[in-house]
Amino acid sequence: MFNKILIANRGEIALRVIRAAREMGIRSVAVHSTADSDAMHVRMADESVCIGPPSSTQSYLSIPSIIAACEITGAEAVHPGYGFLSENAAFVQIVQDHDLTFIGPTADHIRVMGDKITAKDTMRKLGVPCVPGSEGGVDTLEDAKRIGEEMGYPVIIKATAGGGGKGMKVAQTAADMERAFMTARAEGKSNFGNDEVYIEKYLTTPRHIEIQVFGDGKGRAVHLGERDCSLQRRHQKVFEEAPGPTITQEERDRIGKICADACANINYIGAGTIEFLYENGEFYFIEMNTRLQVEHPVTEGIFGVDLVREQIRVASGLPMSFTQEDLKINGHAIEVRINAERLPNFAPCPGRITQYHAPGGLGVRMDSALYDGYSIPPYYDSLIGKLIVHGRDRPEALARLQRALGELIVDGVDTTIPLFDALLQEPDIHSGNYNIHWLEHWLETHLQPA
Repeated sequence: MFNKILIANRGEIALRVIRAAREMGIRSVAVHSTADSDAMHVRMADESVCIGPPSSTQSYLSIPSIIAACEITGAEAVHPGYGFLSENAAFVQIVQDHDLTFIGPTADHIRVMGDKITAKDTMRKLGVPCVPGSEGGVDTLEDAKRIGEEMGYPVIIKATAGGGGKGMKVAQTAADMERAFMTARAEGKSNFGNDEVYIEKYLTTPRHIEIQVFGDGKGRAVHLGERDCSLQRRHQKVFEEAPGPTITQEERDRIGKICADACANINYIGAGTIEFLYENGEFYFIEMNTRLQVEHPVTEGIFGVDLVREQIRVASGLPMSFTQEDLKINGHAIEVRINAERLPNFAPCPGRITQYHAPGGLGVRMDSALYDGYSIPPYYDSLIGKLIVHGRDRPEALARLQRALGELIVDGVDTTIPLFDALLQEPDIHSGNYNIHWLEHWLETHLQPA
C-alpha cells in the first residue's frame, strides 16, 4: 500500500480523495494555484504545494509542476480526481515514466476511449450495443449529407474528441446539415484541437443511463448497476440518481454483465463509466469515461462501497474487496449539483461566502469545499457542492432531498438551489417521467430570462 499520494485536483473531489486516504492511513499531498491558497483541500491535506498562478493551464494542467510536486514531497502515486488531467493519456505515461503510480486506468485505455470513433468500434467488437451511425470519421459535407439521407433524419454530428456537450450538433432535416456539420467541426477544433466528426442517428426521447464498472486490471471486472442522468442542461448533468427509475432488474443484469465482460476482456483497471442512451427498452453506447464520475456518490449510497478507496487499493496491487455476488442494491440515492450560478441564465457567480450551513440527518451527505468566508475564485468550474440523499425507496429519497435543500444555506453568491426547489414541485420528477430533453423544455417555460 502507498504511504503518500498526491491529488492532482481541487475542490470537493480533492477533499473526497483526502478523506479516503486518511481512513486508509495514507498521507495526502494537495496541489494548488495561488488562487486556491486558502482552499479547504489545502487546509485538510497533510502537505500542500503551490504549483502556479490562477490559470489552470499554468497550475492544475501543468504536468511538469505536478511531477515536481511529487518529487518534492515523496508522493508515490497520483489521484487525478475528475476533469483537468484525469483522462489525459500523455499525463498517465509521464507519471509512470517517473516511477509513480497513476490511480486510474492505463494510458492505452484512456487513449482508446478518448476518441469517440475508436471507442465505439472497440465497444462494438466487445459486444456492447451502439447507436447506428457512420463507420468512422466524416471528412466532407457531401459525405455528411449522403449519410444523413441514408440513415434518415434527425441525426447528430459529434466531434470525435468532444465532451461536455461541446462539438455536438443536431440536424433535424437535410437543410440543417451544413450548419450543424460546420459548427461541430469548428467547436471540435477550438475546444479539443481536433475537427474530426462522426454522425449518429439522433434518438428523439431517450434517457441517459450509465453503468458503473470497476476492474482489477487482471481480467476481473464487475458492474455496480446504473445511474439515471437524464436531467441535463446543455448536455451537462444536474440531477442524478441510482438505480434508474425505469430500469428493470432483468435489464440491469443484462446490460451490466455486457459492460463488466467488456472491461474484463480488455483488462481494465479502476473505476469507469459506460454511458448509454436508452429508448424503448434498448441501450445504445455513446461513450466511456475512464475516471471517477462527479455522480459516483449515488452508486456508493446504494451499494455501501467506497469507490475511491477501491481505486487506491487496486492501483497499489491489491485485489478488489468485493465480487459481483456481493453487490446488492439497497434503497435509492439522488444527487443534485449545486453550482455558483445566477438564474435564470446560469451565469457563473463567484464571490465570498458569507454564511454556509450544510444539511444533516439520516441519509444526507454534502460533498463540498465551502466554508464561511471562503471566496469562490472566478477561474474554475462553478460546481461548489453536491447534495446526496439516500432513502429506503425513491419517494423517501425525494422527500429527504426536499428536506435537505430546505436546510442548506449558501449566502453571499447566487446558486442553483432554487432550481431544485422548483423541480421537486413537478409531477414528472416524482413519477420519473422524463428524458434528456425534458429539462431544457421545462426551463424554456419556467425560467425565462428577465
